[in-house]
Amino acid sequence: MPRSRFAGTLSTPCVDVAIDMGNPLLNLTVDGFLKIGAVAATRAAAEDVFHIVKKGSISKHDCEHTLKKMCKEGAYWGAVAGVYVGMEYGMERVRGTRDWKNALMGGALTGALVSAASNNNTDKVVISAITGGAIATAAEFIGYLT
Repeated sequence: MPRSRFAGTLSTPCVDVAIDMGNPLLNLTVDGFLKIGAVAATRAAAEDVFHIVKKGSISKHDCEHTLKKMCKEGAYWGAVAGVYVGMEYGMERVRGTRDWKNALMGGALTGALVSAASNNNTDKVVISAITGGAIATAAEFIGYLT
């Protein structure tokens, strides 16, 4: 059952959306896609608004360009987040435990998959896997601090 809620103050907004696809893996993947995709689309919009304000005028072309950029960025980063969340959940299910190693392996697999989809250079794929694993693990450890 879909539900949504928005609550918070100016300094701490909280958005909670629950999607029920009938499978926990799909639920988490779609949730990650939607949340990170929305953040990426908002960032793209804010960046373009800055450039439009700096230019001092707006045209129909500017609006079309901004909308296309929002969709492209939202879809790309949403897909990356969805793959990562799915990989991390998959690692948790396979290993039977929930710890930082799931984030490490999920990040590494996501980095490798995203890199392999965009180029065929083996060195770049390995570097992206290392980077993805490092970022995911760092985020997991930062989450333990808060």
